[in-house]
Amino acid sequence: MVTKSIELSIIIIPMIIIGKSIDGDNMTVYYSIYRVVQHTYREGLERGFTMKKISIMILLALTVVFVAACGNNANNNTAAEPTAATNEGTAPAADQNSLEAVKASGKLRIGTEGTYAPFTFHDAAGKLTGFDVEIAEEVSKRLGVEPEFFETQWDGIFAGMDAKRFDVIFNEVSITDERKAKYDFSESYIVSKAVLIVSEDNEDIKSFADLKGKKAGQSLTSNLSKIATDNGAEIVGTEGFNQAIDLLTSGRIDATVNDGLSYLDLKKQKPDVKIKVVDEIAEGSQSAAVFLKGNDELVKAVSDAITEMKSDGTYLKISEKYFGADVSK
Repeated sequence: MVTKSIELSIIIIPMIIIGKSIDGDNMTVYYSIYRVVQHTYREGLERGFTMKKISIMILLALTVVFVAACGNNANNNTAAEPTAATNEGTAPAADQNSLEAVKASGKLRIGTEGTYAPFTFHDAAGKLTGFDVEIAEEVSKRLGVEPEFFETQWDGIFAGMDAKRFDVIFNEVSITDERKAKYDFSESYIVSKAVLIVSEDNEDIKSFADLKGKKAGQSLTSNLSKIATDNGAEIVGTEGFNQAIDLLTSGRIDATVNDGLSYLDLKKQKPDVKIKVVDEIAEGSQSAAVFLKGNDELVKAVSDAITEMKSDGTYLKISEKYFGADVSK
């Protein structure tokens, strides 16, 4: 009984120790060690060796197995891990900045809605177009790459940016302190101002101050409503710009404080509509291209392209196409 226990100990204990040292999850290794120990032990008994000599033989045999197995294990690990040279073909080099990465790929990946006219929408033929889309296309051209648009709902567009699905967002995104804390912006490429709109034949209202006691059609959730309220207007709730204009042209309200870009777009589409702008807020909301922080080279390149477009007349051409005016300031 004691002899059997010793025999089992000689076989099992070295097997566990060596197996764990080589690869604790590989049953093939355990079996190989078991076979070496078993064979050496039986061979020693058959030759009449003492237990001490048998133990030495087992240890010598296991040493050979251990050295050989460790060498193979190291080789397998080396083969499993891609080298830096292998990775260079599928990922940007460590010293490659954001602009270089875009140029190397040949594409500028752009997040946009595709459902927000006149900034980003589909025309009658189904082609993605709009003011922001054309600005982005021209910027891409000046960077020497192709634009690749990723149409994304507004609610998910920043999540897409965070996930690095695209390099930049062109989607009439206003520059705010809250957004600047997390993202970087290019130079502004469009300014939206609050304007006071009245019927074409209205001569009583010429400034915001004249709203006192007048009916103003306003979306109750919009900040523009506060401008009308602060100037003494009686608020008539609307569901948006289009309904406010319908109420105005039908004579059911006296005015509306609304987005200047929406007004310009309407006049471009329907030049005969009987409305006019009589006043505006001097400070407007600026919009720009949006980037993840840490892409300084790409931000600068896009800003430089926008500046060039404003200087050489390209920007004005696109602006007048959609708004009939220069909307950069």
